[in-house]
Amino acid sequence: MNYRAVEPAGEYVARLETGADWRAEIESLADAVEADAAWFTALGAVQDAELWFYDQEECEYYPIEFDEPLEVASCTGNVSRLDEERFAHTHAVLSGPDGEAVAGHLNEATVWAGEVHMRVFEEPLERAYDETTELDLWL
Repeated sequence: MNYRAVEPAGEYVARLETGADWRAEIESLADAVEADAAWFTALGAVQDAELWFYDQEECEYYPIEFDEPLEVASCTGNVSRLDEERFAHTHAVLSGPDGEAVAGHLNEATVWAGEVHMRVFEEPLERAYDETTELDLWL
């Protein structure tokens, strides 16, 4: 296990813009506050969504698409640097009108309403390719 202590550099709350892409809005907040490392939580609703499931045997993401309004019951993730860009690694639990939940890596979704809390850390976090998992993980 790799670990290190982190020091908070600031905390922010933001409202996500209706019609925008959910993850892009979080990355935009990270850009605005110059966050190269952060942890965030969010909630709200989306008009559609694409979740990804990572098949550990094939080392491949598979999309699961939803073209319907969904509640964002929970959304959590982190911001780090990936290929010189700020990247919001985002997971979400979404639910439909019957209350049935789906969850996974949130690739994209169209915001209906959203609120995010972001805790920024002083030192940057970098991602790099990991040969074992074939994922971009923290160094």
